[in-house]
Amino acid sequence: MPWADDEGDVADLNVHSLKALLRQRGLAVGGVKAVLVARLEQWADRVSSAGDEPRPRKPTVALYLRGACSCALFLGILFIVGHSFGVELFAALALGVQLVVFALHAFPNNSEKFYDLTGSATHLALVLASCLLGGRREWSPRQLFVAVASSLWLSRLGTYLYSRILRDGKDERFDALKPVWVSFLGAWCGQAVWVMFIQLPVVLLNGSSDTAPATTLLDVAGMLLWFVGFAFEVAADTQKIAFRSRRANKKRWISTGLWRYSRHPNYFGEILMWSSMALVASSAPLAKVFDCAASAVAAADLGALASCAGGLHSRLVGAWISPAFTAFLLLKVSGVPMLEALGAKKWGEEAAYVHYVKHTACVVPWWPAPEVAEVEEKKRA
Repeated sequence: MPWADDEGDVADLNVHSLKALLRQRGLAVGGVKAVLVARLEQWADRVSSAGDEPRPRKPTVALYLRGACSCALFLGILFIVGHSFGVELFAALALGVQLVVFALHAFPNNSEKFYDLTGSATHLALVLASCLLGGRREWSPRQLFVAVASSLWLSRLGTYLYSRILRDGKDERFDALKPVWVSFLGAWCGQAVWVMFIQLPVVLLNGSSDTAPATTLLDVAGMLLWFVGFAFEVAADTQKIAFRSRRANKKRWISTGLWRYSRHPNYFGEILMWSSMALVASSAPLAKVFDCAASAVAAADLGALASCAGGLHSRLVGAWISPAFTAFLLLKVSGVPMLEALGAKKWGEEAAYVHYVKHTACVVPWWPAPEVAEVEEKKRA
């Protein structure tokens, strides 16, 4: 094989071709020339092995700009949310926890190892702050519920996500961000926004005294639905871990258990949980709106019915930002779109996977996909 100037061709050279080339040129393998051949063999091995490894991407100006814009955007969102609902201290606390861990570990080590664990710690910090900063008061059942439920959720999620990164060694989502520190920082600022939005039901309800009446039917419904969502998420994650623990399933998709009825049952549980938390947090103003509306309808008074909407101006209604943001994040940003794209890349050529995606509900559980033979039979009919 002739010498090539192209780097790709050089990488294809191997030991045998080098030896053959030397012999063709009259170089016997012996003495000093044997040393030359050995050096060439080592060089060829290094070039060949290096050719198989992906080359690191150089940071680009676009990545710097994207990182700076994302940081500015997230900081602006935190300021707006904090100022709009009077929870500036909580927004500052959420951001502060992220920046401390980023500065002490993530940036020096260029590592996302403690990213998810830091998210859970930030959730806990906001829950504790909402309980401690509210002053001495009598706790209502709904306040106790949202604090305990949120603590239970964050403990389980943090443990699950941290054990996952310990098992996998890395999180591929950060590969495109870590080459530039400011883009990597954007992920941590974004997590502060996520925590702040998610914990709005707890912060808004527990940040002041709950003067609403005793537990209502809306509270009970919200609490029960929260347990349903929590059980759904735990069961889905547990089933996936058990599935992936089998060596034969390590590179396969799961379509058994709850995953038979939904491609993302854990996301369904997550959205249901925070919708239930928002319902509990805003049950008092919503109950007033419903009572007002019922009275207006009974009296056939349209003017009174229109005035009932005034109850929706309560700051507690802002708790519904939490499930709305959760749904948007999971359905449109970092959840379903990323996983669906990854699945299509891995198994998009397999008929069984295409059939599963086509006939299985995305998030909300529904009837499972029919057997492939059954679908083919219907087509022939």
